[in-house]
Amino acid sequence: MLSQCLCQVYKCLFLRNLKLNSINVATLAGRIHSSAKKLSDCELKEQAVQKCETEELPQSTENNNFGRLHIPVMLEEVVNCLSPQPGQRFLDMTFGAGGHTTALLEKASDITIYALDRDPTAYKIAQQLSESYPKQIRALLGQFSQSEALLISSGVEPGTLDGVVLDAGCSSMQFDTPERGFSLHKDGPLDMRMDSDRYPDMPTAADVVNALDQQALASILRTYGEERHAKKIASAIVQARSIYPITRTQQLASIVAGAFPVSALYARKDLLQRPTHVATKTFQGLRIFVNDELHELFIGLKTAEKFLKPGGRLVALSFHSLEDRIIKRFLHGIDMTEKYNLGSRQKIRQALKNCSTEEDTQEFPHGKSNSKWIFIQKKVLTPQAKDIQTNPRGRSAKLRAAIKR
Repeated sequence: MLSQCLCQVYKCLFLRNLKLNSINVATLAGRIHSSAKKLSDCELKEQAVQKCETEELPQSTENNNFGRLHIPVMLEEVVNCLSPQPGQRFLDMTFGAGGHTTALLEKASDITIYALDRDPTAYKIAQQLSESYPKQIRALLGQFSQSEALLISSGVEPGTLDGVVLDAGCSSMQFDTPERGFSLHKDGPLDMRMDSDRYPDMPTAADVVNALDQQALASILRTYGEERHAKKIASAIVQARSIYPITRTQQLASIVAGAFPVSALYARKDLLQRPTHVATKTFQGLRIFVNDELHELFIGLKTAEKFLKPGGRLVALSFHSLEDRIIKRFLHGIDMTEKYNLGSRQKIRQALKNCSTEEDTQEFPHGKSNSKWIFIQKKVLTPQAKDIQTNPRGRSAKLRAAIKR
């Protein structure tokens, strides 16, 4: 009965939010989280111990070692696009291990950076780094949707920032910590919450796969994971959980792999033509759903626009088509509710036609602009071969940069 009620609520919310390509999982938290009762007391205690352990930072977190925890993608391009000048103020919306923040501090003197991250581990690193730059780094803990309130409480008024950098997706720290449950290659509790334990009622990936019906699971995998075999995988998950709860990352990876022939296990290739596990897109879809990443990204972009001054610069990095689509539409002024399969060029032309003055439709030295943004680069930037060799995880990165009018 509970499962049927949950699925009905899910379907209503899914259809209502599908146009924005996101789902607010917070509204489902109370209902989905009830599936945790299926876990044994022993497993719950084990997860609690593991999560407490992740709150501690690695032993070597001295300032010169922060970058080793996470290699920032396209660092040189980000700094060049932001073009920091002495005395300016910036917002790093995804601080991570502080790679972009540190590079900006090294590039220009006497700048102030507000270092935001929703991950408590990253927040602690920002606090530690701020000890070396007490008047230049202000650590902020929160999601994109909380950034406006955090900035205002820190004394930042709208329209006063000189630059914003937003690096979407997961950090290497999250993938490399099995206890966080992001990686299918390292066994750990099936968690995937970027906020860790900050919100106990927020559902984990385990709660989602154990509570939602087959149709709902297939919709998540298809929409957020762009998984062609979503129905087949969802069916395998439902069948497996009827025997035992799904609580571990490699347990889920094995279930997904079992839905395919052995020959198909690593048949898929990444951009470097390396074999990728057949469960990769399933993990992506669940992670995006659990963290409400696409909706958060859109809110983050709107916050960046609000707090940038005229002439302020926005640099946004994405790592898959769903993120890049939102960033591209936002910068081009395309309505997020319009169907994305009707061609971006048509939407861009339509947005330009809607501009009320000739100034809105004129060409600028570095590309075209709508009424709100001037593009720094004419085309999207991607990593160079040497960057991919150094940091293969950044192979799919796309960088879009613009100046607020």
